[in-house]
Amino acid sequence: MKRILLPILIILLAPVIYQSTPLQILKLKVFDNFVITPEPSGNFVILNITEDDVEREGGWPLPRERLAEIQLDLINNGAIGIGWVVSFPQADRMGGDKIFAETLQFAPSVLAMFEDGKGNYPSSPGTVVLGNGRGGIMSTGVKENLPQLSNRTLQGLAVAPTDVDQLVRRIPLLVKTPSDEWIPSFGTQIYKSLFDIDTYIIKTNDNGIEEISIRGIPPVKTDSLGRKWISWVDTEQTTLKQMYVAGKFVFIGVTAAGVMPQIATPVGLLEPHKIQAALAESILIQDSPYIPDYALAVEMLSLIVFVSLVWFALHILGITWGITVATLLMIVTATAGYFLIQKGLLIDVSWTIISEFITGSIAFYLRFRQQYKLRQQIKKQFEHYLDPRQVKKLQENPESLVLGGERRYCTFLFTDVRGFTAMSEKLEPEKVTEIMNKALTIQADTVKEYDGMVDKYIGDAMMAIFNAPIDVANHETMAVLCAQDIQRKFKKANLGVEIGVGINTGYAVVGNMGSDTRFDYSAIGDAVNLAARLESSTKEVGEDIVIGYDTISSSAFSDQIILKELESIFVKGKEKPIKIYTLQDDG
Repeated sequence: MKRILLPILIILLAPVIYQSTPLQILKLKVFDNFVITPEPSGNFVILNITEDDVEREGGWPLPRERLAEIQLDLINNGAIGIGWVVSFPQADRMGGDKIFAETLQFAPSVLAMFEDGKGNYPSSPGTVVLGNGRGGIMSTGVKENLPQLSNRTLQGLAVAPTDVDQLVRRIPLLVKTPSDEWIPSFGTQIYKSLFDIDTYIIKTNDNGIEEISIRGIPPVKTDSLGRKWISWVDTEQTTLKQMYVAGKFVFIGVTAAGVMPQIATPVGLLEPHKIQAALAESILIQDSPYIPDYALAVEMLSLIVFVSLVWFALHILGITWGITVATLLMIVTATAGYFLIQKGLLIDVSWTIISEFITGSIAFYLRFRQQYKLRQQIKKQFEHYLDPRQVKKLQENPESLVLGGERRYCTFLFTDVRGFTAMSEKLEPEKVTEIMNKALTIQADTVKEYDGMVDKYIGDAMMAIFNAPIDVANHETMAVLCAQDIQRKFKKANLGVEIGVGINTGYAVVGNMGSDTRFDYSAIGDAVNLAARLESSTKEVGEDIVIGYDTISSSAFSDQIILKELESIFVKGKEKPIKIYTLQDDG
């Protein structure tokens, strides 16, 4: 249950987090960096009225009569249309409005309007709304051009709304008025002037605006608010001195300092006429990017699926393979996102990748901590009972110590110190303790030498297991040789005590016995009990080592060990007598 809590929590919080400002900014930055910048269409040119131009003409605004001259010069140089991204709400102090208005009729022309927030709106052009009419950005009011000028040509709104990071990326093709009428953007209106069309067709669905159709070009995909993502095309630019405008629609604007505002975009500060030119290019370029209606659903689904896969990969496959799979999943996610953006589908996977990394990092930490604690627990549990090399093997494969254990064929060795009680009566407790520590040390060290594991101490007795938790190929032989060596070392140490050893082989359940947090590695089964009974019988049969039949009958038992069969004995819990053996020479 704990393993799925984090991914569930991330999935539940994802919609809230995903709509947060930092992640929205991240999403936009991703698009900025990976959206392909197409080549210019070749149908447009930007004409900049420069600082030098304004200074030469005596300042801004230029007389309308001079603007009329510029209009005529552009037409004479082959311009097919002219867009003035400049507004003219007031009359010319030099009286040139009439002549300027007349020249506007000589070629398809558009004048810019800007929002003023005062709730005034121009008359709406013809629009047809298909569907439920949802969507659209509401205008706060528009300052129109002089009627003398606006009656002779078209007007378009030079609007440039910003995203959460105060950069302009998306411009609405049309904006809505409180009376449900529509005002076209400047970059949209130029197509109406070029193609001499009367109507825009706005297609809507339950989510909002879907696309906007302008006769002469294919329908333009937009977001639900009717915004077009701008492709920052490097449109050709010219000046009043050059006038390289033949066969092109001209966007006129002022680059002189302090005249027009500079607007922040992903490609730097741009004047309004350059932004509207980019909008016109983006409308014409059919593979320009857009955010589909299903984008959020795809983003959320990819987040849920890939985060879950990363989490479970690290928990199920382990750290090494988990990291490998998690890394591959992040690469797949990034590649898919990049491919979609390159195809013009603005579907963001950045938060999915970040979530994969965060989830993977947390899962890795938890998994590592779990394994580290387990390895430390293994070390603490076994370092005194196994050879260091065996402990290391267990740490490298802790899964072998799963709670509940496993059925395993092992050899079990029990020892018991003889004469302990009599010795305790004669000697001081400190001396008794010293002798017993030496006796147990001899036993434990010898068991480790023969690849066994000291399972536990029971007073002056000891239990050892061969072939668990580490595999020992010839565990039957190793146990008998271990018993023989213990006897030899006891006699050499001259501790004043003797030791009896019982050995038996068979199946038992070995492994962790206990809880998830605290375990005791041990063995349970009839074979274990019989080994203990055989050790108890050593006094009765008068031998130091008693070996069960199942041990010596194994095909793995060494034929180099010389045995002596003893008289069969009855033990508690067994109806039939047990065949037992000892070493021919156990001294």
